[in-house]
Amino acid sequence: MAWNVFKYCSVLRALGSVMILLVLGIIGVSYYAVVVSTYGPALFNGGLDSITAFVVLLLFHFLLAMLLWSYFSVVITDPGGVPPNWTPTLDEERGDNPLVGSDDGGINLISNQSAMHSKQTNQGIRFCQKCNRFKPPRCHHCSVCGRCILKMDHHCVWVVNCVGALNYKYFLLFLFYTFLETGLVTISLLPVFIPFFTDEEIHGTPASLVASFISFVLNLAFVLSIMGFLIMHVSLVKRNTTTIEAFEKKTTPKWHYDLGWKLNFEQVLGKNKNYWFIPAYSEDDLERLASHKGLEYPTRPYSDDL
Repeated sequence: MAWNVFKYCSVLRALGSVMILLVLGIIGVSYYAVVVSTYGPALFNGGLDSITAFVVLLLFHFLLAMLLWSYFSVVITDPGGVPPNWTPTLDEERGDNPLVGSDDGGINLISNQSAMHSKQTNQGIRFCQKCNRFKPPRCHHCSVCGRCILKMDHHCVWVVNCVGALNYKYFLLFLFYTFLETGLVTISLLPVFIPFFTDEEIHGTPASLVASFISFVLNLAFVLSIMGFLIMHVSLVKRNTTTIEAFEKKTTPKWHYDLGWKLNFEQVLGKNKNYWFIPAYSEDDLERLASHKGLEYPTRPYSDDL
């Protein structure tokens, strides 16, 4: 009998707030090691030590604020679901579905019955057997959330949420600021970590030494793993694809949603570049997001896909 990975979906749901508490716990240990134990007291040493401590603490708190802002933006933002009455419409010029529909149950050019029948032969029309409804373009069913997610990338246990059309920017920034923060913690705690393996005298209380050792190991592991994950997602954004789509189209030479790296990044981060590194959107970008609701995506000219 084939191994069914989806039987573990209920376990992932049960993790819930445990993962959030784990993230906050790691941040708490790192905060104690860097701020309370090491660089906080060094502020009052005078000279170069005070300057170094001030710079480290300033960067640490700024990156921590951006990390937490991005993290909770991913956690609390709905990734985007299919509207209850959404149905696809036909592209009369091409004779198939352009993957555009109405979310208010407007005029439908085909009946549900004929669409259900044609979906087997028409690659443009997609239907979710689990949700028993049509699927918009770039939409996939999440077995953990139990619903279809717009432009779904993956379900992330660390954020206890799906990463999709409406919160992907926040997830990308969460990776970015986590990489910078864990890198800063690793470098700043390196002078404390090295004496554990040398003959140098180790200063500090047992609690501070344990916290520093654990923080260094954890942050080193995270910065190395997140670096690869961040590079992967930046490359996905550059090609305007998702993790799921990259797996599905691995044999496709061209991708019809790839509009060029600049437009691809603007589609995720927004057109206003002043907001690219902030987990928020400008008013114009918010209006743009509200207008298409993650249901419509521009494509390259049809001739480019031939």
